[in-house]
Order: sequence, then C-alpha cells, then structure tokens
Amino acid sequence: MAAGIDQQQLAKVQNDDGFIAALDQSGGSTPNALRLYGIEESAYSGEDEMFDLMHAMRSRIMTSPAFVGEKIVGAILFEMTMDREVEGVGTAEYLWKQKSVVPFLKVDKGLAEESDGVQVMKPMPELDGLLERAVGKGVFGTKMRSVIKLANSSGIEAVVSQQFEIGKRISEAGLVPIIEPEVDINSPEKAEAEKLLRAAVLEHADQLQSDQPVMLKLTLPEVDNFYSDLSNHQNIVRVVALSGGYGRDEANERLARNNGVIASFSRALTEGLSADQSDEDFNATLGQTIEGIFEASKT
Repeated sequence: MAAGIDQQQLAKVQNDDGFIAALDQSGGSTPNALRLYGIEESAYSGEDEMFDLMHAMRSRIMTSPAFVGEKIVGAILFEMTMDREVEGVGTAEYLWKQKSVVPFLKVDKGLAEESDGVQVMKPMPELDGLLERAVGKGVFGTKMRSVIKLANSSGIEAVVSQQFEIGKRISEAGLVPIIEPEVDINSPEKAEAEKLLRAAVLEHADQLQSDQPVMLKLTLPEVDNFYSDLSNHQNIVRVVALSGGYGRDEANERLARNNGVIASFSRALTEGLSADQSDEDFNATLGQTIEGIFEASKT
C-alpha cells in the first residue's frame, strides 16, 4: 500500500488560492534560465558552477519575503535542488516549514525523439529510488513532462498512456503525480490536439482508483474553460497551467479566462529578475510578478 499522503498539504493544493512556482529547470534549460537572469555562460565553468549559480538564484527566490504560502500553493524542484539546502535545511523541508509551500519534484529524464507528432518521456530506470528519496525528504508530489506537437491520435494516446502508467507507480510510492502533456503553443493543430488530449485524459482519469489522485499541468487552451470537466473530475486534485512560452502578460490574461485553473509558471515567474538587482528591487519585482499570477489564478 502507498504511504499516506499528507492531508494538510493535499488540502492546501486542492483548495487554496494561489499558484505553483515551477523552479525545476534542468541541465538542458539551465543556461538559458541563467542568461535571462543576467548570467552569461562565460561567467561559469562546467556544470558544477552552473548549478551552484542556479541554486543561488532559486534560493534567492524562495527566501524572498515576497515568496509566501498565502500566494504560492506549491513549488516544483529539480532533483539537484531537492538534494541541496536553503538556509541550512533541506529545500523541501524549508519550503513547507518556513514558507507553507508544498514541495514537488520533477522526475522525468527529458524527452524522446519526436514520433507520431509527439515526444514521450525517456525511460526512468532509477525512478523507484528517486521516489523513495523524495518521500524521505518530505516531498508531496512529482511532475513529469511530455510534449504534443500535432493532432495525432495515436501519438497523443501514447503520451497519455505513458503518463498515467508512471503516475500509478508514483501514487504507490505515496506521492501525488502532476501529469504534464504539454501542447506546443506553436503547433499548427493546437486546438485539435487539445480536443484529442482532453478525451484521452478523461478516459484514463475515469479508470483511476480513489487512492490514485493526480494533478494535471496543461497548456493554456485555445477555447476558454476547455478543461473544466477535468477540473471537476473526482480523481483530479487540481488542474494547473504552464506558460509554455507565452509572455507573462498574455499567460496571465489567458489564465484568468480559465476558471478553476491555477498557474504553474516557470519563465513567466522569473521574467524581469536579474542577478545584479539590489535585494529591494529583486523583491519588489518578484512581488509584483507573484501578485499578478496570483490574481490571474483566482478566477
């Protein structure tokens, strides 16, 4: 049987106003995240220095007085961030005990090559051990990402089947999986792909047991409130939205038109932050960003 899900954290994720901060940039996306933060690749040598700088950026965000549980429901961490400390304690423990922010962990190992208009996830041979470590560190849930580029029914079914299959393993470990079948915002068939995705997700969600709750992280749809039946599904804890490359203003506008969906933004969250900002300016910029995403998530 699965270890018990923390009911206090579950209630916060399910019911509270706020959004999920995506702080889970991995090795491939870290250089660009640092560049947007004002740190060029010439400023560091090798992966160790790169990840040290990235952890410093994430720590600065998490320790900011603007980063609070009244506005932020949860935060998604990269594995190396989970294994590090913030202010002398494990990152997941810091988030929950100091900030009342529920910790999640990115568990996928990246995307396979495109086939049938989609990219499924690469194999995760070390998943069980990673889940065990996450539970030991106080993590509540996980996140894993696939990408849909075309309205190909067999490809979309492959994405959704893989996500739910691995999601059940995550549930067995006592964690709540965030299933993320991202539809590329630049897809020429975005609206049609979303129709196929919604149908596939509903079919798989209907087959879940009551002790297998999942969350969904979806691209903001072309039709407002297109995922309302997923938001209201008994086996789906919450539907969250990725910014997917939309600028923050457009992402917030689209989000506000989708009732019951909250944000889980990455790039849109850190937009405007810079390594050379004073703490006063950094905290003010982050605070304005958090307030805007929070308000858009309340609709």
